[in-house]
Amino acid sequence: MSPERYARICEMLATRQPDLTVCLEQVHKPHNVSAIIRTADAVGVHQVHAVWPTTRMRTLVSSAAGSNSWVNVKTHRTIGEAVNHLKNQGMQVLATNLSARAVDFRDIDYTRPTCILLGQEKSGITEEALQLADRDIIIPMIGMVQSLNVSVASALILYEAQRQRQNAGMYRREASTLEQEEQQRLLFEGGYPVLANVAKRKGLPRPQIDQQGQVVASAEWWAAMQATVQK
Repeated sequence: MSPERYARICEMLATRQPDLTVCLEQVHKPHNVSAIIRTADAVGVHQVHAVWPTTRMRTLVSSAAGSNSWVNVKTHRTIGEAVNHLKNQGMQVLATNLSARAVDFRDIDYTRPTCILLGQEKSGITEEALQLADRDIIIPMIGMVQSLNVSVASALILYEAQRQRQNAGMYRREASTLEQEEQQRLLFEGGYPVLANVAKRKGLPRPQIDQQGQVVASAEWWAAMQATVQK
C-alpha cells in the first residue's frame, strides 16, 4: 500500500472508540443497517452488535454495509445475550424509547462506555430489551411525527457522543487502543484487499504489516499465494 494509505489507516485506528457501540435488535431493512454502520464508522465505532430477525438478514449484512470492512458486526442469538455481553464490558445500555422515564439524549454522558440500543423499524425495541436497558432516551420532537427513521436516530445520537468525546480529548491519541492482532487484520485487509481475499480463499495465515505498511511474509507464503490451483 502507499505511504499515504498506511498513514490514513493508522490515523483511523488511533481514533477508534472501542467503548462506544450500537446494538441493533431485529432491524430488518438492509439500507438502514448499511446507513447505521456507515455512521458508526464515521464517528469511530469499531464494533456493532446485532440480533437479526432472520438468518437471511445476517447474510445480507456484508453486501448491504459499505463500511463493513472497517466496522465489525458481532451477531448474538438473543437480546439477553447481547446486553449481558455489553454490560460485562462495563457499558451503559441506552434504549431509544418514548416513555415516561426517558431523558433527552443530549443529557447523557457519552464519555462513559456506552451502547445505544436501536429497535425494529415498525415495532421498536422489545419489552425484554427495555427491561434490560439501563435508561431510556428520546430525541425531542415538536412536530406531528412521534419517531425518526432508525438510521437517522442513530446518526443524531452517535454524533452527540462524538461531540462529547471530542471535547473530552478522547480522539486525540497517538496510538490505537485496539488489540495488536485486530490492528494487523485491518491493516492487511484494508491496505491489501486483493491479497487478503486470495489468502482467505487459499486458507493462508495472515502476514504481518511492518511500520512502513509493507507485507512481511516468508518465501513459502508468497509462493503459495502465486501458485495456481491444479484441477
